[in-house]
Amino acid sequence: MSPTQTSRGKKMENIYQEHGYENRKEYLMSLADDFGIDEEVVFAMASMLGKSEDFDGLVTSLEDYADQMF
Repeated sequence: MSPTQTSRGKKMENIYQEHGYENRKEYLMSLADDFGIDEEVVFAMASMLGKSEDFDGLVTSLEDYADQMF
């Protein structure tokens, strides 16, 4: 089985590419730029929350963090 297939043989979609990013790192760097937050902070939050929260909980957390900065 190739790394791009599930156990049932279906091709896994790359969620980052679906959203126009090459990979997770590029996506996280883009979030840092969009929110005006240091990349280190974004990567730390992403690490704590996990990949499953990249498009939900992470974005909400960054919004909250950015609101507190200003």
